[in-house]
Amino acid sequence: MAASPPDLHKVPSADGPEQPSHGDGNVVTDKRRGWRIAMFVAVMAAIVPAGHAQQAPAQAPKPAQIDRNGVLILIRSSLLALDQANKTGNYTVLRDIGAPGFQSNTAARLGEIFAKLRGDNLDLSGVAVIDPQLNLLPQIEANGLMHMAGFFPSVPTQVNFDLSFAPVNGQWRLFGISVSIGQSAPAAPTPPEPPVAQKQPAPNGAKQPAGAKSAPAIKLAPPANKPADDQPK
Repeated sequence: MAASPPDLHKVPSADGPEQPSHGDGNVVTDKRRGWRIAMFVAVMAAIVPAGHAQQAPAQAPKPAQIDRNGVLILIRSSLLALDQANKTGNYTVLRDIGAPGFQSNTAARLGEIFAKLRGDNLDLSGVAVIDPQLNLLPQIEANGLMHMAGFFPSVPTQVNFDLSFAPVNGQWRLFGISVSIGQSAPAAPTPPEPPVAQKQPAPNGAKQPAGAKSAPAIKLAPPANKPADDQPK
């Protein structure tokens, strides 16, 4: 009589062979070990988010303690270094003035990043004589970087910039730089000057007495000197 074929729908027990007793009547199986490991992982997963929830919220940015001259030096030196790099194709100096994080980019990599600006023949030399207008005053971010942003108004386009600086040996060094071109806002039309009133002849041919003189113009006293504002405009 031929043997019956094996039952293909029968799945071997997940417990596997029983392990020998440890003398206390308890038998530890691989399945029980698996459940213990799974429970341990589940408990850890429940504990970790709770620990993260107790962390303090991120520190809000605070104003940077830097005067207006210091801000102008950082902005102009950074953009002029970029301008020279774009014109010469050599980004070594731009890389060297940066913080260690900025220097992680090679000069060749910086050339690739600013290839479009170089191809557009963008001239940034005007930043040496034009005062920037800041729409983000210098502030210290939670990561310790000083961040500022603004633009240089010009005609017919304006230069927008976004800069970050890292403290290195007591000095602010360039950490991040972004430059773009945007249309400048249209200038408001100049109002026309009011027409000059014509003199009316005196009635009945009367003339102004010879001794009469026009009143002298009143000169406004100059305003009192005030200390210069440290924050850039």
